[in-house]
Amino acid sequence: MLRIEELEAVLPSMTRWRVPGGRGVDWAALEAELGTALPSDFRSLAEAYPVLVIDDFLSVSVPVPGTEASWAAEAREDEILQDLYEIGDTEDYVPYPQPGGLISWAESNSGDAFYWRTSPANPDAWPVVVRGDNGDWSEFPVGAVEFLVGVDRRTIHVGGMPGDFPSDHPQVVGLSDRID
Repeated sequence: MLRIEELEAVLPSMTRWRVPGGRGVDWAALEAELGTALPSDFRSLAEAYPVLVIDDFLSVSVPVPGTEASWAAEAREDEILQDLYEIGDTEDYVPYPQPGGLISWAESNSGDAFYWRTSPANPDAWPVVVRGDNGDWSEFPVGAVEFLVGVDRRTIHVGGMPGDFPSDHPQVVGLSDRID
């Protein structure tokens, strides 16, 4: 499992959004509400960074401190995934909290969705699953951080995603944790 420093090395523009000392996500509350632990690479990323948008295309959804229950509820009640499942358009994938169900962790501005396929095993072994906006499904035997590094290095190819993503010098924007 890759560390976030490896992601920072391939996306150096993200480091300006790093929160010194961490963001203070209440992982115990979030995971109790969700009913499962989350992968350690994602926890490290979410503790160090707010929501990140890569090249104005891919948004990594991290919990905002103080709204952990909302993040967990959205993960459990993914209406789009549930609708796709009910009409039989998820191949063999199922929504969480079913065994092996999918939990969303990122999305693109063109409708791609990025999930983990959960299992009772160690969350650090959960693979990334991508539902492309064209209805294609792909699975990658890596965690979220390694997936993002691979996409940036172009060692992981996701069918249907734009050929110009990521750009040669991807820009990363952090979205504020401010709760109004």
